[in-house]
Amino acid sequence: MARRPGPGVTAAAVPGRRDPMPAPRGPTGSGAASPAVWPRAVVVGLLTTVAVGLGLVEVLVPAWTGHLAPLALAVATWVLGALVVGFCRGLEPARALTWRAFAVVAGLLGVGHGLRGLAGVGVNPDVSGLADLPLLASGPVTVLLCVRLVRSTGGRVRPQVVLDATIALISLGVLMGVVVPAAAGAPDAAADPLLTLGYPVVSAVLCAAGLVTFAGVSAGRRRAAGWLLLAFASLAVAMISGALAVGMPSVVLDVVTSTTYLVMLGAATLALAADPGPSAVGEAPAAAVPLAGIVVSYCLAFGVVLLLLGAWALDRAPAPVEAGVLTLLLLLTFARTLVWAGDSARLTRQVLRTESYFRTLVHSAADITIVLDHRSQITWASGAGRGPNAWAARDLEGRRLQDFVHEEDRADLEGVLRRGTDPQDGRGRVFRLRTRDGGWRAFETVRVVSSAALHAVPTAQSAGRPAGPPGGRDGHGLVLHLRDVDGRRTSERELERLAYTDYLTGLPNRARLMAAAASARSRAADGAPACLLLLDLDGFKAVNDIAGHEAGDLLLVEVAARLRTTVRDRDLVGRLGGDEFAVLVPAGLEEATALAERIVAELHGVHRSVPTPGASPDLVFDVSCSIGVTALDPAEEVPTAFRQADLALRAAKAAGKDCVRRHGEAADSATGRRTQLARDLPDALDRGQLRLAYQPVVGLAERRVLGLEALLRWDHPLLGEVSPEEFVPLAEDDGLIVPIQRWVLDQATAELAGLLRQGRDLQLGVNISVRHLQAGCLVPDVAAALGRAGLPPRRLMLEVTESLFIGDQNRAEGDLSTLHDMGCVISLDDFGRGYSTFAYLARLPVDVLKMDREFLAGIEDDERSAALVHSVIDLGRRLDIDVVAEGVETPGQLAALRHLGCRYLQGFLLGRPTAPAELAAVIDGFDAALLDVQPALG
Repeated sequence: MARRPGPGVTAAAVPGRRDPMPAPRGPTGSGAASPAVWPRAVVVGLLTTVAVGLGLVEVLVPAWTGHLAPLALAVATWVLGALVVGFCRGLEPARALTWRAFAVVAGLLGVGHGLRGLAGVGVNPDVSGLADLPLLASGPVTVLLCVRLVRSTGGRVRPQVVLDATIALISLGVLMGVVVPAAAGAPDAAADPLLTLGYPVVSAVLCAAGLVTFAGVSAGRRRAAGWLLLAFASLAVAMISGALAVGMPSVVLDVVTSTTYLVMLGAATLALAADPGPSAVGEAPAAAVPLAGIVVSYCLAFGVVLLLLGAWALDRAPAPVEAGVLTLLLLLTFARTLVWAGDSARLTRQVLRTESYFRTLVHSAADITIVLDHRSQITWASGAGRGPNAWAARDLEGRRLQDFVHEEDRADLEGVLRRGTDPQDGRGRVFRLRTRDGGWRAFETVRVVSSAALHAVPTAQSAGRPAGPPGGRDGHGLVLHLRDVDGRRTSERELERLAYTDYLTGLPNRARLMAAAASARSRAADGAPACLLLLDLDGFKAVNDIAGHEAGDLLLVEVAARLRTTVRDRDLVGRLGGDEFAVLVPAGLEEATALAERIVAELHGVHRSVPTPGASPDLVFDVSCSIGVTALDPAEEVPTAFRQADLALRAAKAAGKDCVRRHGEAADSATGRRTQLARDLPDALDRGQLRLAYQPVVGLAERRVLGLEALLRWDHPLLGEVSPEEFVPLAEDDGLIVPIQRWVLDQATAELAGLLRQGRDLQLGVNISVRHLQAGCLVPDVAAALGRAGLPPRRLMLEVTESLFIGDQNRAEGDLSTLHDMGCVISLDDFGRGYSTFAYLARLPVDVLKMDREFLAGIEDDERSAALVHSVIDLGRRLDIDVVAEGVETPGQLAALRHLGCRYLQGFLLGRPTAPAELAAVIDGFDAALLDVQPALG
C-alpha cells in the first residue's frame, strides 16, 4: 500500500546531493520512485525569518520577550520536528531511525521553551525551574545520536580521538568555570549553578562528543559530522550567553541566545540531510585522526594555559585546582604530541613501503606508464629506463612527448592526446619513440585515462563521479599506458612480407597485386587512371623440359631483375606464378602500352642456360614474352580486369608471340566468341542452358530404330545454339567436363528408362570424354547413373574416341574392361579420323565401330572410298564387332552401304537430332520405306 510522502518531500534532486535516498511511491500509484530530499532552503529560510523577527522584537519591545521569545523558539522547534516526522515517512527504516531521534530531541527542546514562555522567564532566566527538566533530558538523547552515527558504518573511536576530546573537554570546562562567573560579576553562592555552570558544562560535553563523532565516523559521513559539530558549537554559545545573562541581563545576550539556538537547529537538520545513511555501510573508517581534532584540542589547551598565565601575571592568586588543571592539560598535550609523533612515524613508514611496492610493481611491469600534464609534458615515467639505449626517467621529465615521437606517427599521437576524446579511443594506436642512440622503437597504446584520478581523494561523495573530461580539459593531463611491440611489429612485418612476396623472385605475389589493383581501381574512380599488364614468357617450357627446373628458376630470377630495371619507380611489378608476371601501371592506356613494348624489347633475345647438374652448359634458348594490356575500369571488379588482360595476352600469343595486344583491339570475332563461351560456360549448367538431343540409329535388317545417340547442346542466351565441337574442348581445358558428363549420364539414362517402360526396345549411346576417363571416376559415375535410372548396363553404349590411346593406355584398357564386364557396350567413335588403332582392336573390349563421316564422302562413285568402307565392315565382321556408319545424308550413300553389307546406319537422312519431348513420336513414326532405296545404275 502506497504511503503518502511527508511535508517537504520533493521529486527533484537538489543540486549537490550525492546520495539521494529512494522515496516511496506517490499517492497516484504510478510506481515511479523519487528520492526523498530534505527541503533545506525552506527550513533555512524559515529559521532565518524567525531569527530576524525575534531579534527585532527583543531589541524594540523588550517587555514582550518574557513570554513571546521562548514561545517563538518552541513553535519553531515543534514545526521543525513535525517536518522531520513527516520526512521520516519517505525514508527506509535504517535512516529514518536517526531522523526520529532528532525529532525526539526537538520535541524535548520545544517543551522546555514552551514552559519558559508560559512562565514568562524569557530565553535567559536567572533561576532554574521545571522547564529545565526536558532541556536537560535532550542531552543524553543527543549523545546517543552521536554514538549511533559513529557505529552505524562500522566506525570506531580511536585512542587519539578520546585524548583530543578529553583535552577539549577539560579546556572548555576551565574556560567556562573561570570566564563565565567572572563575566557574570556574581558571587558563586548567589548564582544558579545549573544555569551558570551546568548548561556550559553540558555544552562542553556535547562539543567533545561532536569532536569524537567527527573523528570516528567513516569518510562518507564526515560532512554530516561536521554540521553536527557546528550545531554543538552553536549550542555552547547559546549556553554561555545564558550563563552570562544570569549576572548581567542584557538584550544583546537575549538576541545571541535565540539566534544561536536557531542556528543550532538549522545545522542539526543539515547534518541529517548530509548523512548518506546505509549507503555508507561497509566503507573503511578513517585511516588516521583528522587534523581538525588536533587543532581544536591544541587551541583550547593553549588558550586555557595563556588565560591562566595571564591571570596570574595580573597578581591573581592561582587556585590549587587551576594549577592542577594546568598541569593535567600540559601532560595530556605532551602525551598527545607523543602519540602524534608515533602516528606520523607509522604513516611515514607505510607511505615509504607503499611507494616501494608501487615502484617495484610499476617499473617491473611489461607496460610503460607515462604521466603528462595539461601541456603534454612528461611529469613521470615508469619502465623507460630498460635496455641499453633507453632513456632514464629523469631525462624525460619536463620534456614534451611529441619531441620523442617519429614525425610520421605524430598524427596517431595527436589522436591519443586530442582533448575531449574518449579514453578508450586511443587504444591500439601504434607510434614510434626515439631511443637514446637515435633509433626508433614501436609502442602500442594500451589505455589512456585522465590524470585527475591521481589527485583525487576517494570519498563517498566523489565515488562514482568521473574525475573530469579526458585530455586535460579540467586542468589535468593524461596517463598513457604503453606496450613495447617493436619485436612483435618486426615479426608482423616479416610475416606480412612473406605473405605478400614471391619466394623465388622477391617480387610481390598475386595477393599483393590483387590488393594493389583494388586500391588503384578505387583511385581510378576519382580520375587517376591505371592499367594492368599481364606478361607470359614465350618458350619457357622448353627451358624446364631440357635444362631442368633449376635452370628455369634461375631464368625467372633474371627476368624479375630485368623487369625491376625496366619499369619506373611508381610501377608495381609482381609474379603471379609459373612464368606469368604482372605490372600495375598508374597511367593511361597509351603510356602503359609504351611501357609494355619496352619490356618486350628488353626481354627478347637468346638466353644461355646457366650450368646446372645434368644439363649441357652450352644450351641456348630463344625466350621472349607476350603482354596483354587492359585499363582498370572502376565499374568492374579486379578479377574482371585480370581476365581481360589474360584475353589480350592470348591474343598476343595467337598473333605470333613476342608482341603486345590491348584488350578488345586485337581479338577477332572467333577469339571474342571463344572468350565469351569460356567465360559463360561455368554457369551454363546451373542456369539450365544445357540440353540433350537424340539422333536415331537404324538397323537395316530390323527396319526400325534400334538405338539413340545422346548429343549435348548449349543454348547460349546471346550466341544461340552452340555445338559440342565448340564448347566441349573448353570444358575439358577448364576442368568442367566431368560434372557436365555426369549430368549427361543422369539425364540420358533417365529418359531412356522412360522409353523402355513404354515398351520400346532401344539402346542408348553416350559420348565419353577422354578427360573423364583419365580422371579415374568414369566407372563409379556410370554405375551411379545406371542405378538411379534402374537401367540394365547392356542398354548403355559408351562411345569413346581414338585419342584415349595417346595417354595412359593401361588405365584406359582397365576402365573400359571394367565397364564391359559390367555389361555396358563399348563403342569406338569417329573410327579412322585420328591415330590408327588397328593394333588394339584385337585386345580391347570394343563392341561397336562407328565409322567417321569422312569415310562416306564419295562412296557412291569412288571405288577407293567404297573399298575402304568395305574393308572396315569386313574387319568388324571378322572381329565380331558391329559397324555403324555415321553421316548418312543421301539415298545414294544409304544404297551403297546396304550393298556393302553395313547393318547399322545413322544420319540426317534417317533422322535428325530430336528433343526428348518429340522422341517417342519420331521412333514410332519411323518410315521403313526409306531403307528400300535402290543403288544408282552406272
